[in-house]
Amino acid sequence: MHAFQVTRFQAIEPGPRLLVTGAVHGNEVCGTRALRRLIDEFQNDQRQLLRGSLSLVPICNPLAYQKGQRSGDRNLNRRLRPTQDPREFEDHVANWLCPLMQQHDILLDLHSFQAQGRPFVMVGPEDNNGPLQPFTQAAQELAWAKVLGVQRGVDGWLDTYSGGVAQRRARYAGREVGSSVDLDEQYGVGSTEYMRSTGGMALTLECGQHEDPEAPEVAYRAIVNSLLHFGLIEGDAPAIQSMAGLRLHHVEDKLHADDGFVKPWVSFDRVQPGELIGRRANGEPVHAPQQGWEGCIVFPNSKAQAGQEWFYLARELERFR
Repeated sequence: MHAFQVTRFQAIEPGPRLLVTGAVHGNEVCGTRALRRLIDEFQNDQRQLLRGSLSLVPICNPLAYQKGQRSGDRNLNRRLRPTQDPREFEDHVANWLCPLMQQHDILLDLHSFQAQGRPFVMVGPEDNNGPLQPFTQAAQELAWAKVLGVQRGVDGWLDTYSGGVAQRRARYAGREVGSSVDLDEQYGVGSTEYMRSTGGMALTLECGQHEDPEAPEVAYRAIVNSLLHFGLIEGDAPAIQSMAGLRLHHVEDKLHADDGFVKPWVSFDRVQPGELIGRRANGEPVHAPQQGWEGCIVFPNSKAQAGQEWFYLARELERFR
């Protein structure tokens, strides 16, 4: 059996309730290392919590972590929600993790990625009353994102996933929708999306490539800066920095194991209109949009399995300046 563990520190003075999570994907361990470092500091009285509460989860998905791979039975960070009929290990994780998130105001979720690239933060939508992801704390969330210590921000996650689901439904017309998680309308809901649905704020920090030795330090600095920003520990307020900004607008799935890129793309590589990005196993070319588009590639994953997300395309925007 795999046990779930959270280490919680509670100050006498009331204040924000911050939750920090690592290893939602089992092969993304930079957050795990950073969180264990911080737990040691608090337990050895090197740091003191001034107000509020701090909950630290170094390993969200112990089965995937034990296997040293992204998932146990499926991707935890897709269609994250409690269920009364748990069938996969990640369903059990969700039944523990979602109530834990509901007990907090703020979530920082620490990740890393497959391809080479620089760290960046994924933020939620602008304030809106729409049906997909209504939100009212965009300014506060963005102000927090600007103190994490990274130089790039990305938004548009859930809108892009909604479009991806529509593409899959069209591709598999006639297939029973309920038989596949990636055809579910809630497929794009991960930890941060679920947290916002409870009324909280949430950021996903992509700390670098999986094996980057600097990634644990990126994660650690972001946690400490978050604690300072919300006044949970003593110290000077972290520096605010403007960030280059991107908005995701398209996700492309890998349809066959032999689909391949035409070159070793790195996240945020510029992509020209109509540029050849890859080829399907049958030789069919995969191009960027031909007209009215200019941007870059994000999360190119040459090791993606058939049916998984292969890459994303994003446009620049001024929101993060």
